[in-house]
Amino acid sequence: MPDVVSFALVGHCGPDSGSLRRAIESAVPHAELMPVNDDRALADAMEAGAVLIVNRVLDGRFAFAHGLSIIKHATDAGVRSMLVSNFADAQQQAEAAGALPGIGKASLGQPVTAERLQAAASSASVRT
Repeated sequence: MPDVVSFALVGHCGPDSGSLRRAIESAVPHAELMPVNDDRALADAMEAGAVLIVNRVLDGRFAFAHGLSIIKHATDAGVRSMLVSNFADAQQQAEAAGALPGIGKASLGQPVTAERLQAAASSASVRT
């Protein structure tokens, strides 16, 4: 059985989650995906060692109002994360806070997105 990498889709609405799922499944065929729309699910995903795919503006019920806050929290806990945003300044802030290079919604079908998702998968904990 191939290695399985978990990705947590943090704070995304339904349509965006669907687009992200397709991009991740295309780039990392054996990925396990979990929706995260509240603090309990976030804690579970972090405990499981999932790579957090964090929306810049969170949809859901979180103690934090902004995705960058979750990235800082994840970095402090040693959990890998990346930001989903089309804004270069937000991506720079996320990377400065310890995130992996992120992706934009407008570039989901581009090779750079697949490359970044594959890099995130290779840096994550895997299960066989």
